[in-house]
Amino acid sequence: MQYVKYVFLGLFALVSVIHLIDSWRDNAKRRAYTKPFLLILLALFYCFAAEKISWVLLAALLFSWLGDVLLIPKGTPWFIAGGISFLVSHILFIFAYLPAIQRQSVILWILIPAALVYIGVSVTVTLKLKGNIPGPMLAPMILYLAANSTMNLAAMAQLMSVKSAGALVAYIGAVFFFISDCTLYLVRYHKNKDLIFKKHFTVMLTYLLGECLITVGLLLL
Repeated sequence: MQYVKYVFLGLFALVSVIHLIDSWRDNAKRRAYTKPFLLILLALFYCFAAEKISWVLLAALLFSWLGDVLLIPKGTPWFIAGGISFLVSHILFIFAYLPAIQRQSVILWILIPAALVYIGVSVTVTLKLKGNIPGPMLAPMILYLAANSTMNLAAMAQLMSVKSAGALVAYIGAVFFFISDCTLYLVRYHKNKDLIFKKHFTVMLTYLLGECLITVGLLLL
């Protein structure tokens, strides 16, 4: 049954390519058809590839899938609901990293400057959206970017502790996820709608790379 994991990985890659082509063409209707299948296929790949399933990681992938589905309809309530689902996903990813993190291996003189970089990027995105983002959305956006930043720092701490190819791949995935979320906010709320190149394509490319690399990285640990 080992070949089954490659079937689901191949299907994930195929549906991702189709989705990215429709994102490049800015075809919202066709994007909506493929989006619900992306993370489900990745989760199925993980289930068949893992020797021992991490239910925390699986839950993180499923909450990401739920976030994808909730973001398909238009409107602020759906955007908030999707954001909450992804917030839970980030928290679950943090818990997925924790077992491998060894406190004595964490290098603070690297982690603290990295944290300042994430804070700086988050503040920059927030300032760029000042005056454009609805008032009630500002605090949730800051909280969400803080959660994503913390997830990235946890992935970095895991890399410091394990020092393996898997930990590096997972951290690169976390960085892509952070880029995707920052890009999504700029796409949705920045007054210049052409600020981001091929906006939906860029958001989804970095997002799919992020989710896939985190999953593969943790499988390789």
